[in-house]
Amino acid sequence: MCGIAGILNLADAPPPEESTLRGMLGMLRHRGPDQYGLYLGDQMALGNARLSIIDLGGGQQPISNEDGRLWIVFNGEIFNYVELRAELEQRGHRFATHSDTEVILHLYEDYGPECLNRMNGQWAIAIWDERQQSLLLARDRLGVRPLFHTRANGRLRFASEIKALLADPSLPREIDPAGLTQVFTYWCTLSPQTVFRGIQELPPGHYLLASRDNFVVRPYWQLDYGSAAYRDTPFSSESKVPATASASELREEDYLEAFRSLLTDAVRIRLRADVPVGAYLSGGLDSSAIAGLISQLGVTHLDTFSIAFSDPQFDESEHQLRMARFLGTDHQVVRATHEDIGRVFPDVVWHCEVPVMRTAPAPMFMLSKLVRERNYKVVLTGEGADEFLAGYDIFKEAKVRRFWASQPGSRWRPKLLQRLYPDIADLSAAGGAYLSAFFGTGLSDTDAFDYSHAVRWRNNRRTHRFFSEALQDPGPASDSGAGGGPLEAARWGDLEKAQYLETSIFLSHYLLSSQGDRMAMAHSVEGRYPFLDCRVVEFCNRLPARLKLKALQDKYLLRRLSARFLPNDIARRVKRPYRAPIQRSFFNPACQAYVQELLSPENVARSEIFKPAAVAQLLAKVRQNKPLGETDNMALVGIISTQLLHRLFVVDFRTVAPLTEKDDVKVVDRKSPVASGKHVAAGF
Repeated sequence: MCGIAGILNLADAPPPEESTLRGMLGMLRHRGPDQYGLYLGDQMALGNARLSIIDLGGGQQPISNEDGRLWIVFNGEIFNYVELRAELEQRGHRFATHSDTEVILHLYEDYGPECLNRMNGQWAIAIWDERQQSLLLARDRLGVRPLFHTRANGRLRFASEIKALLADPSLPREIDPAGLTQVFTYWCTLSPQTVFRGIQELPPGHYLLASRDNFVVRPYWQLDYGSAAYRDTPFSSESKVPATASASELREEDYLEAFRSLLTDAVRIRLRADVPVGAYLSGGLDSSAIAGLISQLGVTHLDTFSIAFSDPQFDESEHQLRMARFLGTDHQVVRATHEDIGRVFPDVVWHCEVPVMRTAPAPMFMLSKLVRERNYKVVLTGEGADEFLAGYDIFKEAKVRRFWASQPGSRWRPKLLQRLYPDIADLSAAGGAYLSAFFGTGLSDTDAFDYSHAVRWRNNRRTHRFFSEALQDPGPASDSGAGGGPLEAARWGDLEKAQYLETSIFLSHYLLSSQGDRMAMAHSVEGRYPFLDCRVVEFCNRLPARLKLKALQDKYLLRRLSARFLPNDIARRVKRPYRAPIQRSFFNPACQAYVQELLSPENVARSEIFKPAAVAQLLAKVRQNKPLGETDNMALVGIISTQLLHRLFVVDFRTVAPLTEKDDVKVVDRKSPVASGKHVAAGF
């Protein structure tokens, strides 16, 4: 795992400055503290900050192909690189390293951008073609690894994190109201939008080709659930389903065996590393299943890591310890108090680079710190099961609302919703009239593509009342892409439409970013996600809905599989959403001072983002020790994190020390003597 950065001249200009690239990599030290590499050319400069995991001694970047025409810097892992390398060697390619990075380069030689569809992994890639004078940027299918870019002053700049772009003082540092409005609606920005004006995010499943004469962004992969016939067709040869099987011949046991085979192999190839690999244990089914499969594969020693909360309302440590004892793992726990969450929150925002509407990333930040302190760089986690196997309550909610919509006058049907959210006080304690009002708006609009999420987004938009007049109407770009779907969606079922929205928005743009990559890489830890294996994803997207959400039983197929090797109470345990305390995390002696200073009327007015009077009214509720409702809690975190973001990135942005001669830096200088003003040896 690494951080990458680069500068491409799009117009006549001197070669990109080495000092600028060193400054950009300095901002990414936390992502790759082991080694650094620079490629310096007349038109292109590439940089890499490496977290060495595979081929520790030989995988330092940048890496070239045999004739030195192609150069790559890479952030991520290609888990099927062993198989791809064997294939490429048979085709005559010669390798100088044992890294997965070099495999990508040779694959690109043969297939161009189409090579992306052959790779199973998580990545942000930059490949420079010296002969064609063109740059390829690419991001993995679901956006596990980040990649940002901006065009200004005749140059394209890109980096794994926005702070590396902002290290260039010539770029403006301004909050974009359109991006901010998206965050307060969807909990995230929708790529290519970010919260910084002029900076874009390369969308998941896309690549960018850039040269002086060309600049294009194209998708190479997208979520597809297909028609019912597509979902019931046989799977890949790796799934062990007979190739001659027809839809009518496939039994539940066939699907179960195919799922077992694919998920087990997804875990197996994610254990490939030249460093120890651990696992997260949340106490729920998903992470327990992954840890259980690691044990099934014969791994004799496994370190597991989890979060325990001092607040019993959020704590799941009893179930975590139950699993750790069952598997016999060396289990380590970080204990998160209210004070801890508030104390680390400024660091969380610095690494997220976007406001958050929950404190949930903060304990994840603390957990990755523990992992790194125990000398681990890699952990396997359970993200993705809820999205691709329908584990979230929002899928049940949509199903119940459709059931209710068929008899909208029913009194008891809306009461089914009361059971779904026992952790949200507003709803669990609500009466029938409140539930009918909250969930009943738009009840009959069952043909709407966003039917499943309209209630959530409508409720989130109530936080917009805190925006200043300048942000009240940021323009149509703020909602682009959220309410509609691809053309193929006309063939999808109701559950699949909901899964698409949850995956393409919440998973890709929030969970894998603010709670995933950013919190793990803050402490140089790589998360790996077997449920996001491209084969597993495409398998799950072909499943009949009944094998994902059976009546109101979520993750049906995973529960059946897990019953083979997990304790029954874990395999059948009702999902408990991961949440963290909010109000008490900010208003305690350890954190109260910085929070009150940020939210003072003077500072709120100075940022021009929120209404000082509205923020003061919210603070008055807190000071009166009144419990905040769901919307006010979201607003509180969103306002604090936005004010922090404005302070850290706009008002008081501070660069980290650039790379120096003391760092382990490999420099490849490919500039011509005329451009560089000196004679240099090409290559290494």
